[in-house]
Amino acid sequence: MLGCKPIDSPIEVNHHIYEGVGDSIAREMYQRLVGMIYLLHTLPDIAYVIRVVSQFMHDPCASHLEAFYRILRYLKYAPGRGKLFFKHGHLRLEAFTDADWTVSKDDRRSTSGYCTFLGRNLVTWRSKKQIVVARSSGEAKYKAMAQGVCELHWLKLLLKDLGVIHERSMRLYCDNKATISSAHNSVQHDRTKHIEIDKQFIKEKLDQKIICNTFVSS
Repeated sequence: MLGCKPIDSPIEVNHHIYEGVGDSIAREMYQRLVGMIYLLHTLPDIAYVIRVVSQFMHDPCASHLEAFYRILRYLKYAPGRGKLFFKHGHLRLEAFTDADWTVSKDDRRSTSGYCTFLGRNLVTWRSKKQIVVARSSGEAKYKAMAQGVCELHWLKLLLKDLGVIHERSMRLYCDNKATISSAHNSVQHDRTKHIEIDKQFIKEKLDQKIICNTFVSS
């Protein structure tokens, strides 16, 4: 791959990397290759695509190997890329949450994720397939919001241990107005009973002014 052509993105937009698509390849070789870059999943720009290619370790196909090679081409495109932290006047905690409903054609599980900022600086992030199938996009987004709230609360406690008291409400951004409205509403409906725990957890933090829910366009 030393002579490969660099590329500016680690994965295709609206990719179609699924299980059992294409000719089978040697499993041991694929596992060894993916294992070589597995620890790079801490880099935010390739965290998602490494998770994707890691799903097919048991039965890899040619399309999965091509996706892996694309990661290497992307890493060659920007070998010195890193994170830049800015010094500025405020230390407000914010989180952006989202979920891709039933994105996986293999098992129809949704992928939820969040990224948190301290001021202008990205400090933590996560993208993970949900362990159960969400029956609605609202349910998938609730799970993502609950994860974002937990992460914000953990960061607030971490800052407190470091001697930084964060008294302002932490902002939690979501791109679904119906989900935000429901989070503020204490009335329960039959269609939302299955997400009761996540909903009450989020509402409790809203009532305590620990977080404030803000709409952001997708």
